[in-house]
Amino acid sequence: MSKKLKIIQTRSGIGALKRHQATLRALKLTRHQKNVVHNDTPQIRGMIFQIRHLVEVEEID
Repeated sequence: MSKKLKIIQTRSGIGALKRHQATLRALKLTRHQKNVVHNDTPQIRGMIFQIRHLVEVEEID
């Protein structure tokens, strides 16, 4: 069974680089304090790494 990641947007994307704003949209994080659940894949991990200053991540079994 694959792990899941709960991603919580803790800081606003306003004023962030356009590339970071696009990454937030790609992860379906559309507003401050919203959380989403994604599968733990290298692609998702790379997106999280790019915007790690805007989000918090929890692993879910």
